[in-house]
Amino acid sequence: MNLVKNILVLGAGELGTEILHSLANHPARNEHNISIAVLLRASTISSTEQSKIHQLDALRSLNISFVTGDIVNDAQHTLSSLFKPYDLVISCTGFIAGKGTQLKIAHAVLSAKIPRFIPWQFGVDYDVIGPGSAQDLFDEQLDVRRLLRSQSETAWLIVSTGMFTSFLFEGGVGIVDVQRATVRALGGWENKVTVTAPTDIGKITAEIVLGERQAGEEVFANKPIFIAGDTVSYAKVARIVEDLTGKPFQKTVLTVEDVEEALARDPTNSLHKYNVVFGQGRGVAWDVGETWNFKAGIPALTAEEWAKMNLV
Repeated sequence: MNLVKNILVLGAGELGTEILHSLANHPARNEHNISIAVLLRASTISSTEQSKIHQLDALRSLNISFVTGDIVNDAQHTLSSLFKPYDLVISCTGFIAGKGTQLKIAHAVLSAKIPRFIPWQFGVDYDVIGPGSAQDLFDEQLDVRRLLRSQSETAWLIVSTGMFTSFLFEGGVGIVDVQRATVRALGGWENKVTVTAPTDIGKITAEIVLGERQAGEEVFANKPIFIAGDTVSYAKVARIVEDLTGKPFQKTVLTVEDVEEALARDPTNSLHKYNVVFGQGRGVAWDVGETWNFKAGIPALTAEEWAKMNLV
């Protein structure tokens, strides 16, 4: 296959924006005259919200073009026709799009015979977690993998990132609450979780796709690539926040059994579903020293570095 020349990114949320900026600013972009486009809803492109206008202007300033489409409401064949001009599609539309969307995107990509595809799998190791987990959305991720593995026309790669680093420290997630000085371990204090900051995911993904060491191609080897900023135990997370704030935190363990009982009482609670999976500790952590970015010499923020930049 030839070098990637035309890239379409689906969505410009937190992660999509980081990937777009990193692709646009990568040295290979100008050197090889690579075009970059982003698929956005018509309502987003025409938005009068100042924050949206500012975001779109920033993308335009990077010579990123806009493609009007709606991955939720457009039919598969419509999406396929939108994808067809591109030789790489990167999906940055997460679970908020709803059930069935990831499979629809994958089918549309294959129908369009796109040479390369990076699906929305920026997260945990779904193969290790397996089917039937507490987080039912994960089963569709496995369905996407089965679909991609069943064909040979479209080369693909999955970028496994672990949890976004910010999620460790956001009060609403329930691990660390700085305001209330509380920290909870999911499953146990020695349980570990891999985390990567979206900025680093964007930087590393751009290097995976466009970097010289890959010649742009061989990384699309039809398998996951693992990256990480850090792999930390919940005990270490507690030490980080106590050291940074200089005060003791109340510490509790959220056992898998407790969360499963809570989920049984509230079966649609997405946070409970995630907490069960992370509490079980399978497929949510890997050795940083074995990651693609570590071996490539690409630094990424540790949990402590992120916390120092954002919590102090």
